[in-house]
Amino acid sequence: MKTLLYKNTTISYSDSGKGNAIVLLHGFLENKKMWKEYVDFFSEKYRVITIDLLGHGESEPLGYVHEMEDNANVVNEVLKNIKIEKAIIVGHSMGGYVALAFAELYPDKIQKLVLLNSTSKEDSEERKLNRTRAIKAVKQNYASFVSLAIANLFSENNRTRLAEEIEKVKTEALKTPLQGIIASQEGMKIRKDREWILKENRFPVLLILGKKDPVLNYEENLSQIEDTTAELASFEDGHMSQIENKEELKIALSHFFE
Repeated sequence: MKTLLYKNTTISYSDSGKGNAIVLLHGFLENKKMWKEYVDFFSEKYRVITIDLLGHGESEPLGYVHEMEDNANVVNEVLKNIKIEKAIIVGHSMGGYVALAFAELYPDKIQKLVLLNSTSKEDSEERKLNRTRAIKAVKQNYASFVSLAIANLFSENNRTRLAEEIEKVKTEALKTPLQGIIASQEGMKIRKDREWILKENRFPVLLILGKKDPVLNYEENLSQIEDTTAELASFEDGHMSQIENKEELKIALSHFFE
């Protein structure tokens, strides 16, 4: 693993393979380790970069609110550090929000964009309220909050089938510092609506959604790509397509990367 300093904060990332650059951005309560199987698979043909976002994995928190723009600037610093001028950006969930902020701040650095179980829409008032409740809950019982939050990302029928995988995700999630969790929730709560980025068609976009996603309503999120050139890939399971639909995801990404 490699590190750099951004505003006196340690940022951890990995850099594997050669070829066109692909940047993989994890979601809330995840870290760059979640991409290991995909790094192994895609680094045979591409240069694959994974980054621990602020307050996740081995990257330190930066203050009490991690705005999506803060994380986008971290991504930019990593790319500058390893001399990459243009990349395909893949963002899972919160990583998708970061990817969209990056697209707004550094549009010329994006070759293609993948939103994996993510949305360009801002939080509804109900979701903002839920994030405030989540902050209170994690302060009261950290382990219980993290454990429940991870289980709730998977479709119901997969919670037994993938019990072993879910435990591994929980183990990594429990390494996330409390400040990282709170700062990320605060940042997601105030993020801007960026549907206009998908409508501008400045670069190819692939939206990947799970039909049984317990976090993001499938039908509701289809609307963000109406009247755009964005491609859609739909899977039959939940929010964690990188675990629930591994082979389908590899195929969908491979086609889009070409």
